[in-house]
Amino acid sequence: MMKQFDAPKGEIAVIETTMGTMKAMFFPEDAPKCVENWLTHAKNGYYDGLIFHRVIKDFMIQTGDPEGTGMGGESIWGHGIADEYSKNLYHFRGAVCMAKSSLPNSIGSQFYIVQGVEVGADLQKQMRDGGWPSEAVEAYAKAGGYPYLDQRYTVIGQVFEGLEVVEAISKVPTGRADRPKEDVKILSIRVEEV
Repeated sequence: MMKQFDAPKGEIAVIETTMGTMKAMFFPEDAPKCVENWLTHAKNGYYDGLIFHRVIKDFMIQTGDPEGTGMGGESIWGHGIADEYSKNLYHFRGAVCMAKSSLPNSIGSQFYIVQGVEVGADLQKQMRDGGWPSEAVEAYAKAGGYPYLDQRYTVIGQVFEGLEVVEAISKVPTGRADRPKEDVKILSIRVEEV
């Protein structure tokens, strides 16, 4: 099985939201700067009280913008940081990933959690033909996700408990710009060692 489904080790995040609690593990060996950025923000309380400003069913839930518009936020260094793609990490359901603009080195504080779609036989074949490792294709077949974003956005972690919360948030009614009609918030994030 892929490392995203291994038992959590190291630092994990307990993410309390208005719709329930999720727990995520991280992969600093594959995305060191992006994981350091996210965990430092979490430890400093940067994400506490922020809304999920963009929610798209069968895709992802996005947060991390103190302005709540999708246009704000910055890295802990005060400037955008580069993508850290890894052949070890994929956009499986529950993947925690860094959002960015179309510009290079534009990762700041925003992140999304993949809700994703079922990965059926046709898409599995396309993935195999496109060069995805068979182990990744099999994991997508089991877990679902959004393989279209692989090697285009940085995966930093994986929700290992509370996927039902991701599912619930993904189903809230939304309005313009995919913003939930009623705010769904991160209440707090606690970083623990396991």
